[in-house]
Amino acid sequence: MSLVTTVARATDLLSIARSYAAEPDDWPFAPRFDPARRWYGRLASAEDHEVWLLTWLPGQGTDLHDHGGSSGAFTVVSGELVEQTVRGGELVNSTYGEGQGHRFGAHFVHRIVNASTRPAVTVHVYGPALTAMTRYRLHDSRLTVESITKAGADW
Repeated sequence: MSLVTTVARATDLLSIARSYAAEPDDWPFAPRFDPARRWYGRLASAEDHEVWLLTWLPGQGTDLHDHGGSSGAFTVVSGELVEQTVRGGELVNSTYGEGQGHRFGAHFVHRIVNASTRPAVTVHVYGPALTAMTRYRLHDSRLTVESITKAGADW
């Protein structure tokens, strides 16, 4: 059974991420690493979701952000990442290693960072496809909007 057939039958975004992570020989390109910024490339898109490959060198990470109303999931292909979420006005860490992942809802705010000494590779799936991302700042235990970026215009 091909990866496309497997993905078409899946409805769970984390299952889709794991399917792609398990078949790196089927990716249309190899992961790349950029010391100046995180690297990412879209592996696939469908009517109800899109799949992205991301790489993370040690110290690289995101700002606190949401996915503009899209739900999502990610799985770690190699390396280890720390996901930070806001609970009770403070950042709470969850660590994910190879084969581990996390699914999240449409209004989930998080930050991801490679706090390890090894590069990391992840597969992310968003449904529906990303149209915007909101970046936040945590100040005095409260989230405030820093910026909103739009697909096609800002990335």
